[in-house]
Amino acid sequence: MDAQTSCTREPTFDQGTIKRYGRLGQETRKEPQPGKAAMAASPASSSVWCCLRWGCCGEGGGGHIPLKEMPSVLLDTQRMGTDVVIVKNGRRVCGTGGCLANAPLHQNKSYFEFKIQSTGIWGIGVATQKVNLNQIPLGCDGHSLVLRNDGALYYNNEEKNRLAANNLPQEGDVVGITYDHVELNIYLNGKNMHCPASGIRGTVFPVVYVDDSAILDCQFSDFYHTPPSGFEKILFEQQIF
Repeated sequence: MDAQTSCTREPTFDQGTIKRYGRLGQETRKEPQPGKAAMAASPASSSVWCCLRWGCCGEGGGGHIPLKEMPSVLLDTQRMGTDVVIVKNGRRVCGTGGCLANAPLHQNKSYFEFKIQSTGIWGIGVATQKVNLNQIPLGCDGHSLVLRNDGALYYNNEEKNRLAANNLPQEGDVVGITYDHVELNIYLNGKNMHCPASGIRGTVFPVVYVDDSAILDCQFSDFYHTPPSGFEKILFEQQIF
């Protein structure tokens, strides 16, 4: 006998009950009152009551439905340049070309980091899915806004801002990025560089490009530095609502 059958089988009555209420199906049977008795009168309601009480209609013990584990934000091997190499479980980029992360920036204020493991030609920032990840440096069109290794912030082939010469990121430095759908700001080893840039529109993703032996590690959680007030790690859309 399965769980559903055990929930809906007809009740049995002794002779005293039959004498008092009449046989099943006769008009002398009293109408059940609202509440548990009403639920017991209907096979469907009986089944629902059984499920609510014992969890017999779910899979496994207790009818609990396991929560789906949220994916991690990583560099996306499906959206990268032809000569890009992604290692360390989606956290390190080398080779030549660009790569997007696997999660867009849906929330109002996002923060992420890149650590420069080896210098060379590189850039980090945000980009739309229309960006050409085989054409570097990025920032040459309206699909990407990036900080380049020389300290310049580029969007649509225009220099939007520039870091001071004594604040250029070096090997071992951690570059933090904040984005609030208006401005992108740069943090160097946890310090605000007060070097905003803007202009890009639409749905954007974190982006990184490398060349000339540059190696960068992304950090989308467990940050080296505390995010600025109001900013937090990138959340998948189902985590926001």
